[in-house]
Amino acid sequence: MNRIQELEILAARIRKTILAEMAGTGAGHVGGSMSMADVLAVLYGEVMQIDPANPHWEKRDRMVVSKGHCGPALYAALAERGYFPRTWIPTVNQPGTHLPSHCDKNRVPGVDMTTGSLGQGMSTALGLAWGLRYQHNSATVYLILGDGECDEGQVWEGALFASTQKLGNVIAFIDRNEKQLDGYTKDICDVGDLRTKFEDFGWYSQEVDGHDITAMLKAIENANAREGQPSMIVLHTIKGKDCPFAEGVFYNHHMTMSPDQIEQAQQFLDQKIARLQEEI
Repeated sequence: MNRIQELEILAARIRKTILAEMAGTGAGHVGGSMSMADVLAVLYGEVMQIDPANPHWEKRDRMVVSKGHCGPALYAALAERGYFPRTWIPTVNQPGTHLPSHCDKNRVPGVDMTTGSLGQGMSTALGLAWGLRYQHNSATVYLILGDGECDEGQVWEGALFASTQKLGNVIAFIDRNEKQLDGYTKDICDVGDLRTKFEDFGWYSQEVDGHDITAMLKAIENANAREGQPSMIVLHTIKGKDCPFAEGVFYNHHMTMSPDQIEQAQQFLDQKIARLQEEI
């Protein structure tokens, strides 16, 4: 099987699991969860040094999903890698669950940082990176930000800190789906050219199609080749990607969904997986 196709299949499976997680309540942050599924497939399927049987392994790479409301996407990736039983999947955001709606390191094996207050994931990820370097631990910290989240001043304070401290053990991504809770980012607080901005703040900065597995792998390879400089990869994505009832819908940040919509979306993903398997 072609490795790229394997990762594309993993991304589709992550999207199916996201839908299964949201089926319990019939609602969730589907838009941004779907747009980041491909980068999660790349990181958890190919790039990150991890051990699902030992989530607290000291040498593991760390992940901080700063856009913590998209916890279901991270949970789906962790479930696909076997961090916890799939019987937890239907319980997301319900009483007594191990899987609250936002990323929670105290409840979810494999989650390295609790997040959800937007902007703060930048600071905590950089704190992890600084601490790892201080301990002479060669692990890499991966950080995923939302583009709407980049309205927060804390993101830019962190950007200055990382470049000043030469935190070369940080590789960050921006899920640039061009939308936030109640509209397009350009209409709410226009952040402009994020790649150039981070470059101006001293980061090694790239931008690629966030649904192109090959392009993301190459960008991460480029980032790993840099020394003494944090890396930013701006991912151009589609909010609600590969979810028929969400992709192309204006208000698709948080949505309610019917059992029929979920079933049809999962069938769509099953068909995509079948096509990819036929191409092998």
